[in-house]
Amino acid sequence: MRYLARREYSRAELHARLLTYATAEDNVDAVLDELVKRGWQSDERAATQMVHAKRSRFGAQRITHELRQKGIAEEMISAALPELKESELEAAREVWEKKFGVAPRGEKEKARQMRFMQSRGFGLDVVFKVLQRKGE
Repeated sequence: MRYLARREYSRAELHARLLTYATAEDNVDAVLDELVKRGWQSDERAATQMVHAKRSRFGAQRITHELRQKGIAEEMISAALPELKESELEAAREVWEKKFGVAPRGEKEKARQMRFMQSRGFGLDVVFKVLQRKGE
């Protein structure tokens, strides 16, 4: 309950955490089923919370990767993708503006900015649009 009081966890995350405390006769899956039944744990809420928390700093690729790492089902990830893609360009512009703020001067600087944006999970097409607009 302490874990869920702090933030939303996916079922896979909670399972991994509870296994460190469980003994051989403990039934972790039954406990998790009870949490889901009572509405205290939800993969959907965990995915939504993560998307909203990461949206302003990361691109769709990185958020999707992190959702998969947390054990969120592919159906839920697919449902979140349209919303992520829709606001990705705006988020990329904000991240770029906060980090750099000035158009790249030369190819070396442009490559550095592109690598940074890609490391944040923004697609190459989005990065080109952001840098192209700033270069005009």
